[in-house]
Amino acid sequence: MAQAGVDVHVARGEDGTIRVASGPVVGRSEDGSDAAAVGPGFTGAVLDVAGAVLVWPVLGEPGLPVAEVHDVGRAQQWLWAVYGERTAAAVHACAAGEPAGVRVTADVTALAGGAARLGFGHWAHRWWPASYADGIPALEPDVLGLELAALTHRCQQLFDDFGDQPDDCVAELIEEHQAALDLLIQWWRAAPQQADTARHLESVLRLIDDAADSAGLDGSALHRLRSSLDQDRPAGTPVGPGALFARHDGYALAAGELLLAGGRVIARGSGTNDWRRYPPGFVDASEHAVSWTVRALGARRRIEIEVVAHVAAPADGAPLVAEVRVNGGHPDRVFLARRDDMWTGRADLDLHLPDGAIPPLFEVGVLLPGFDPGPGPEGRGDRDAIRALVRRRLATAAQPLAYEASPHDASSGLFLAEIAAAATGEDY
Repeated sequence: MAQAGVDVHVARGEDGTIRVASGPVVGRSEDGSDAAAVGPGFTGAVLDVAGAVLVWPVLGEPGLPVAEVHDVGRAQQWLWAVYGERTAAAVHACAAGEPAGVRVTADVTALAGGAARLGFGHWAHRWWPASYADGIPALEPDVLGLELAALTHRCQQLFDDFGDQPDDCVAELIEEHQAALDLLIQWWRAAPQQADTARHLESVLRLIDDAADSAGLDGSALHRLRSSLDQDRPAGTPVGPGALFARHDGYALAAGELLLAGGRVIARGSGTNDWRRYPPGFVDASEHAVSWTVRALGARRRIEIEVVAHVAAPADGAPLVAEVRVNGGHPDRVFLARRDDMWTGRADLDLHLPDGAIPPLFEVGVLLPGFDPGPGPEGRGDRDAIRALVRRRLATAAQPLAYEASPHDASSGLFLAEIAAAATGEDY
């Protein structure tokens, strides 16, 4: 069943790609060119599907995705189910050569809502701004991974068997995250029979069971899941997600310790924490996670850098570095090592400043070599907007009867991992 129609524009680009959009695509200009970015990549939820890429603006109003269709034949299997038959026909006509662009009325369908929710879940896995310093708890990766598996199974019409869609990974997600199945079953058994969260949990568990059966997966955790679903749900011992998912990682911020005793402080400040320059799970997402101090040690000038680590940051083997520029000059890299709750590093600087000269301008950022796309436009406003969005969702998740989502606005419905994070957030 579809909601009222929404006007979309279907246009063919010079490279033959068909674009379906009701508004500008995140990271592209309004005319479809790459000349002007609408917003940084972390403000868009992206889903790779059969023959296309779907994008939703995380900070905008929920609605239909922007589709960049590169294989119309493969995309036809889901185009009509996401946008309706008129849009699917318009895409087919554009691919055939005429017209080059047309506006049609699309439908807002149940699959569109499921796809939006799946896209938002992948966005949360990639960009959730977990921060001890800002008080934003991390999402439990196993809980989020299992719900993504359930949603992917529910939205299987979006994918095909060509093997070029990394987001079609139901079996892999179940196998990687099945350690949380018993906890989800306990949560489901303990929840009040009529609670929205209980229905949400049951839906996720049944989708996982069906997906595992379809994929031929086996194992003791999956056997216990099937057994639990085959029985009438008993009233379990009352237990909430706060107890089930309590954190025992001993995360305690160690900021403020000096790397090096002695010396005269020349300058200190905060660096740039650009989320795009390293993978998730490395650095605390706070705007003030990167700090630095420059000291005079006789004739030497040394910079000391501290970066608050993400709670899941690897303890060793990761070549995280800080990039240091002095007066806009060539960047120097300082290797960082994980020390308790911090990434730390230090290096001597080549500063030749006459007495009375204006103090130098230091710029410090953090990156992962080989992953780093380079510094982008200043995105602090967008990062602040993402934090505000996440805080609103966590505040909603902390309320009784928090889960509520229609099939047509599924991206606004809370994930189980968000409800669990809100319940354990006091540990942050």
